[in-house]
Amino acid sequence: MALQAGIVGLPNVGKSTLFNAVSNSAKAQASNYRFCTIEPNTGLVNVPDERLQKLEELVKPERVVPTQIEIVDIAGLVRGASKGEGLGNKFLANIREVDAIIHVVRCFEDENILRDEGPINPVADKEIIETELQLKDLESVEKKIQRTEKIAKNDPKAKAELDVLLRCKEHLEKGKNILSLGLAKEELPAIADLFLLSVKPVLYVANVDEASMHTGNQFSAALIEAVKNEGNQVIVMTNAIEAQIAEFESPEDKAMFMDEYKMTEPALDRLIHLTYKLLNLSTYFTAGVQEVRAWTIHKGWKAPQAASVIHTDFEKGFIKAEVISYADFIHFGSEAACRDNGKLRIEGKEYLVQDGDIMHFRFNV
Repeated sequence: MALQAGIVGLPNVGKSTLFNAVSNSAKAQASNYRFCTIEPNTGLVNVPDERLQKLEELVKPERVVPTQIEIVDIAGLVRGASKGEGLGNKFLANIREVDAIIHVVRCFEDENILRDEGPINPVADKEIIETELQLKDLESVEKKIQRTEKIAKNDPKAKAELDVLLRCKEHLEKGKNILSLGLAKEELPAIADLFLLSVKPVLYVANVDEASMHTGNQFSAALIEAVKNEGNQVIVMTNAIEAQIAEFESPEDKAMFMDEYKMTEPALDRLIHLTYKLLNLSTYFTAGVQEVRAWTIHKGWKAPQAASVIHTDFEKGFIKAEVISYADFIHFGSEAACRDNGKLRIEGKEYLVQDGDIMHFRFNV
């Protein structure tokens, strides 16, 4: 589906270290230099899903294929990026292309890691990034207002569009993200062509020191307090530890390492799940002896749309879908048993696919 979440933050906060940990197809250079990452690195990340393991145990397929999301490592923004400082225009353009933002905030002290902004201050760091995105959006909105004003006098549609733009301008001037403006669905076309930055959903990563990985610290606590009224989430983790965990190829070695740090699961798993949720995604499964596979769709998609992620012809020639809920499949143990017990349903074009559905599509070629 090519949906992307972009990792952003000030320089040297742990962005590329996080990317190296989550990506299973690309490695970014993690270095103590301001513009180490100039071109965005993109990696495909497997989405951990214990349901796949349970389906594998029951179906015993030849292979198991998890679903994935794309993570983009974007170079560090600096104050003044909206005016082009520090290659700002290029970095902001990279952000414009992603669907959601993973904002890494430094919540640790280390005199050996460069920092331009003085003492550690996660709330101020968060606001620097937000302000740069808002300033760039304000510039875009003001330009369109100038174009729209000329035709709004005699065009009702343009007048309605102008009203939306003026509200956006006022909101941005107050230092608020467009996402929090709560525009109605019918109002969104007024800004769709602007590809605004502050309209994207955000997940914050509080990158703490090793001693604070389980409890957090005063820095992460300040960040959590700062975003609690925004409806955004903060995940507390130690990026360097997560990067080490990701390097282990042996499950036994990984488990031993995690046990040493008293971890029951990598924080990365939680990060990926939260990112998946942030992108408003859902999963359905296909399950057969050749393959058990997880497929990614948007929440709220109907059966023909869900079929299209397998092949576009499935949507064009869609007839019906055979559907078994995940809970029923696990309970009865097989497709045949579900069928015998009346748990296999035949659904049509209007069926809203539920997370965890196990599906088989009937279609005309």
